Amino acid sequence: MTSAENLEILAHRDPAYVAKLMPLLRLPMKRYFRSQVRDIGRVPAGGALVVGNHSGGLLAMDVPIFAVAFFEEFGSERPLYCLAHDLLFTGAARAVMLRCGFVPATRDNAHAVLSSGAVTIVFPGGDYDAYRPSSKANVIDFNGRSGYVRTALETGVPIVPIVSIGGQEAQIHLSRGEWIAKLLRLDSLVRSKYFPITFGFPFGLTAAFPPNLPLPTKIVTQVLEPIDLMAEFGADPDIAEVDAEIRRRMQVALDQLASERRFPVLG
Repeated sequence: MTSAENLEILAHRDPAYVAKLMPLLRLPMKRYFRSQVRDIGRVPAGGALVVGNHSGGLLAMDVPIFAVAFFEEFGSERPLYCLAHDLLFTGAARAVMLRCGFVPATRDNAHAVLSSGAVTIVFPGGDYDAYRPSSKANVIDFNGRSGYVRTALETGVPIVPIVSIGGQEAQIHLSRGEWIAKLLRLDSLVRSKYFPITFGFPFGLTAAFPPNLPLPTKIVTQVLEPIDLMAEFGADPDIAEVDAEIRRRMQVALDQLASERRFPVLG
């Protein structure tokens, strides 16, 4: 994809459409999930790469919760983009996703967003993270993916880590189901290595489909201090070391949220 095509994808975002959508999203995020986003004002002016843990399985709420808080703080005119899986851009959904600010998760698209001075949110752990077993609900694990660090360095933007708790309590996650995905050859069909096995309401034990409805779990998101990579780590840092330090800070913050949480789902 050329640079012109990348910029054309970004141009599909419609601030007026976003302004109409956010109040509709706000209702379930604030009422059903009782969402809290702490310190959203830490997102600096200009381009920034927001990096978070991903929770909730097939029905992860991380993006709408953060988007509602971002809209309330900065308004619809300040662009927020989300790098997302190709499956969100199939059929009629493509036009809607693009209008909302979702873009296919490619390195070129990330560069285009950040170079334009906009904010984008990315979940390096992707579906590996979102489908993690409930026993590891409060563990930061990107499955070795550290490309986000290189992207931030190449575009000269700060990384803003965020951590969320509660999303993985929306149902019981038993397994990522890698063996089922391999048997069904999902990697070649839908670019997925996972076929998650969960237990929830109303279908009980399921393997990916039909998806259970999320329980009204309280979701709290903490925005950490922005990280100026060059100032902290130099012009040519070791990518693995930077990634390890960012995940360490995120784990400390997530542990703090976990220590404040009294009950699963209730918060």
